[in-house]
Amino acid sequence: MKIITTASEMMEFATAQRATGVTIGFVPTMGALHEGHASLIRAAKQDNGIVVVSVFVNPTQFNQDTDLEKYPRTFDSDKSLLERESVDVMFFPNVSEVYPDSKTPSYEMDGLDKGMEGANRPGHFNGVVQVVSRLFDLTKPSKAYFGEKDFQQLAIIKHMTHKLGYSINIIGCPTLREDDGLALSSRNIRLTTQGRITANQISTALVLAKTHLSQGKTLADTNKKVNDRLCAFTDIKLEYLELVNPTTLKPTSDEDPAIQACIAAWVDGVRLIDNMRVK
Repeated sequence: MKIITTASEMMEFATAQRATGVTIGFVPTMGALHEGHASLIRAAKQDNGIVVVSVFVNPTQFNQDTDLEKYPRTFDSDKSLLERESVDVMFFPNVSEVYPDSKTPSYEMDGLDKGMEGANRPGHFNGVVQVVSRLFDLTKPSKAYFGEKDFQQLAIIKHMTHKLGYSINIIGCPTLREDDGLALSSRNIRLTTQGRITANQISTALVLAKTHLSQGKTLADTNKKVNDRLCAFTDIKLEYLELVNPTTLKPTSDEDPAIQACIAAWVDGVRLIDNMRVK
């Protein structure tokens, strides 16, 4: 596996590969890699001649300096996982390589950023689009792979890739879960043993929403049922529970044929998100 740390070398490598007709599959990550990331890499390997995985903790998408500081940095284990998965290139730049100047572009996301994560984390998605577009410019992929666990992020990246004129196919890959249902996340390693058990209530609540709607219950009744269940656990601080249209991300109605339930909650001082198609 080749490790590239500079923007110039990454661009030169990608340009040379594309010139020979090789397709590049790109998996952007912030490190602390787990089997969820591995599943993205395997999908990329099936579709492309070369796979590039970036490991970069992006400061512009964090709202709190403490959250940025606490975000796990695990280079050695990340490198081992990428080698195990036979990744061709690990792109491991520092902040100055990704952001060589102080410019902070502002993006209009046509309302997709207004609810849920966007409402609770001002500027977060602007930072996401900023780093993803920069990484696209450096790695020059044919296809890029993102997990569906970050559902709103995936919708915004698909929208902005088209809007910014990139000829890149954005591939959404299913959320991987532990045997008890907890969505795999880099933040899970910060949970205590008890917190890990408590966090499983998030996925349980999503299943409850799906079951409730399948029984013909209304959205209002389902929302109350799930909210009451989560709030019954004093160790869970619910930030939001939203039932939205999976395309527009806007609040939906009982008549909508497709509904996505999205949750953000704090456990052990760790912010966790999850979602599920419940109708």
